[in-house]
Amino acid sequence: MTYATIKLDIKDGVAKITLNRPDKLNSFSDEMHKELRSIMPLLKSDDVRAVLITGEGRAFGAGADLSASSASGGVLDAGETLEKNYNPLILFVRTIEKPVIAAVNGIAAGASMSLALACDIVLAAKSAYFLQAFCHIGLVPDAGSTYFLPRLVGSGKAMGLAMLGDKLPAEDAEKMGLIWKIYPDDELMPAAEELAKRMASGPTKGYALIKKAMNASLGNDLETQLKVERDFQQMASSTEDFYEGVAAFLGKRKANFKGR
Repeated sequence: MTYATIKLDIKDGVAKITLNRPDKLNSFSDEMHKELRSIMPLLKSDDVRAVLITGEGRAFGAGADLSASSASGGVLDAGETLEKNYNPLILFVRTIEKPVIAAVNGIAAGASMSLALACDIVLAAKSAYFLQAFCHIGLVPDAGSTYFLPRLVGSGKAMGLAMLGDKLPAEDAEKMGLIWKIYPDDELMPAAEELAKRMASGPTKGYALIKKAMNASLGNDLETQLKVERDFQQMASSTEDFYEGVAAFLGKRKANFKGR
């Protein structure tokens, strides 16, 4: 199927999503949100075992397309827009039972930065940068940024990023633990695609449980989280991938995981 604002390629268990409005720095439009929602059932299918998100051209994304509200007379119910478009997207990325990788190839600003932070693993080009742009137009960080930032970098850094709105180079983002790893610009996509293939061929049922356990830990005390680990480990140890992993370990061979 052909889309106007995104590209979708599913191959070897990897669904690669490219935000495709390069003339607008891949900023979010209503049409892009509609197209992203339309592919969610495809991403949940058994044909997909890992998801990779990136941007076309020189940006990962510049956040919301403010020109759209300007064209409509500047009347915007930001809360309604979040409820309808951004919040379902962030929740989907955070809860889909498959690993989601972001390859940040350029600017990731506003809600586009939030989208990147919602992903499980974030890679970035050396020239990329992150920007909490909300304060520059009198808004509050949204699409999950006020949730992710304090948990990733601590309240002090999070407050500075949100209230000052300074550019954060990828190298600094890596140093403060905001993202996983940076690459030279020309190596980012090959590295991201290789990682996505690696994860698609891994024990994806186990990955899903890791993701759920990590998400749960953010609101649990130790005793509760120990029970979560117990329950999830019980589930993981009943999968075919667990038995294959043990057999491969004992047989000193590479495991052939099936995601079951």
